[in-house]
Amino acid sequence: MSTLTHSTPAPAQPSTDTRRQATARRRTPGHALLSKGVVNGLLILAVCYTLMPVSWLLIAATKNHRDLFATSGFTLGHFDLLANLRHVFTVNDGIYLRWFGNSVLYSVVGSAASTLICVATGYAFDKYDFRGKEKLFGLVLGGVLVPSTVIQLPMYLLAGKAGIVNTYWALLLPALVNPFGVYLARVFSEGYVPAEVLEAARVDGAGELRTFARIALPMLAPGFMTIFLFSFTASWNNFFGALVMLNDDHLYPVSLGLFMWNSVTQQQPEYYSLVITGSLVAVLPLIVAFVCLQRFWRSGLTAGAVK
Repeated sequence: MSTLTHSTPAPAQPSTDTRRQATARRRTPGHALLSKGVVNGLLILAVCYTLMPVSWLLIAATKNHRDLFATSGFTLGHFDLLANLRHVFTVNDGIYLRWFGNSVLYSVVGSAASTLICVATGYAFDKYDFRGKEKLFGLVLGGVLVPSTVIQLPMYLLAGKAGIVNTYWALLLPALVNPFGVYLARVFSEGYVPAEVLEAARVDGAGELRTFARIALPMLAPGFMTIFLFSFTASWNNFFGALVMLNDDHLYPVSLGLFMWNSVTQQQPEYYSLVITGSLVAVLPLIVAFVCLQRFWRSGLTAGAVK
């Protein structure tokens, strides 16, 4: 007599999707709300910390000299912003406008030329092979590690030998050298300019200079604007270099001019309002630059994120 054995089927293993759905159901809505609340709270604190100095500057620029010292920092006084602006632009024969124009010259012209050089150099490091290429690029990266304040004295001595101390060239020429910009330009060139496109242009008879100007440079527009914003911000906030190189107050950028005004506030307290209002005006170009060029900035930061 034979014995019949019935095998019990093994229980089916839950699929990956089923496990994910079970895990999602176990998550309570309160936990998700708590996580979002913590993240949003930290973001709000960061925003408040960032905007607090600017908000104080904006409120203080609307006060007259008496309210500036008679009221607390974030308390509104008599609205005298227009009067303060008029005083800033007219004091000392309108020297502030001269400083502002100098800053625009140093930042816009110097940064545009520096960015073009950086983009061309980074493109060359990426697309061309030559002897000692990586060693030379390592030397460029070494320049990133050197603080700018360390080389101010050697640059001053070199400028003195060249006879350009206390001239516009004393700030424009050093601004052309930007090792970090060269590094960024090489990264952007690797991500934005396919070698196949350049090869097709060469097959069609385009020279190297025309290929760079007509094909590679338009492709590198996000990288160009990203490097330009970095360079523009550094040039606009350049204080120590101008302090070392310049003696003529008609050549000062706005940062050095405001420092000179601030240095006489102990003897002439009415300059406090000039320094505060002038600082507010000096911040505006940076805000305008980032707002107008933010689409290039965002695309530059996400370069290579999606393939």
